[in-house]
Amino acid sequence: MEKKDLALYPFIKEASAYVSNLGFSLEQLISSRALDSVRSRGVERVLQALKGEIYKPQLLSSDDSKIHIELLSYPFSRILVSCIDDNFLIRRYSLAEAVSCYDLLRFESDEFIRDIASDFDIGVHIYNNSFDIHFTDYIRLASSMKALEWKLVNRKLHKGHVYISKEELARLLQEAIKERIQGSLPLDVPQDICRMCSPYISQIHTVMQQMKETFGSGDFGAVESDMFPPCMMHAISNVRAGVNLAHSMRFALTSFLLNIGMSVDDIISLFNVSPDFDLEKTRYQIEHISGSSGTEYKPPSCSTMRTYGNCYGADELCSKVKHPLTYYKRKTWFKHKN
Repeated sequence: MEKKDLALYPFIKEASAYVSNLGFSLEQLISSRALDSVRSRGVERVLQALKGEIYKPQLLSSDDSKIHIELLSYPFSRILVSCIDDNFLIRRYSLAEAVSCYDLLRFESDEFIRDIASDFDIGVHIYNNSFDIHFTDYIRLASSMKALEWKLVNRKLHKGHVYISKEELARLLQEAIKERIQGSLPLDVPQDICRMCSPYISQIHTVMQQMKETFGSGDFGAVESDMFPPCMMHAISNVRAGVNLAHSMRFALTSFLLNIGMSVDDIISLFNVSPDFDLEKTRYQIEHISGSSGTEYKPPSCSTMRTYGNCYGADELCSKVKHPLTYYKRKTWFKHKN
């Protein structure tokens, strides 16, 4: 694989070996003035990840300087994420790195995407404009994707192999990349190294806190988000971190937000960082729940939430109410009464 490819896919084993052979020590990576551009790019990767997308540079084989910056910025960004050691940041970073690679993989050659798959021990066979992988690999990688078309029962299966398109293989590899990066974080970074990185960490931490405090477009109008029940806060936190919600939780969250006064567009803004976000499909689903078909849906009761495993972090008030909307109304009433 060419050096420029290693820079664009720095999580593969060959890229890791190449970086090791460059011979830079951890101290050089953190403090050498010659690597200022590497550190700047590493910070940029994390900040871009928080905002939802890491932009990969266009590289030529002759761009040695740019290639080395991109290659070395990856381990530095992982050091920064590890020093902060926040689950929200780890998930956001891992997802953004994976999504940026998905955008590239869709346009790579069939042989190239097969080579990337082999780095994850995924056997891929190439046919005319299609691929197949073993059903065990398919189930493992597609398990987090909630759309019905990813269910194994809806796929063409022959002798234990699932037939998929190039874009679908790239999407499955996105999951593999995310799992590899997220599973390797946080790194065991010495505290003195983290202290040396404190100026970069402070910058990232500020943006991360702003992201945590921001739901959707950042303006819910009269909606008081600090009054949400724990289950809805947990769901929103997962959405903003790029986690795909189960259908039952997605319905519960959407119907809850609609019933307390959020607009369709605000809820779309909330979901637009989900890994499988589709604007038209999301708008249709939210408008359907809001009553466009003639039926306005209410969120499920607390007992139904428990039945589907969607009750998280129940607090004292939860024990006194039977519905998420009751929780919100009661907590809001107490707040304004006081």
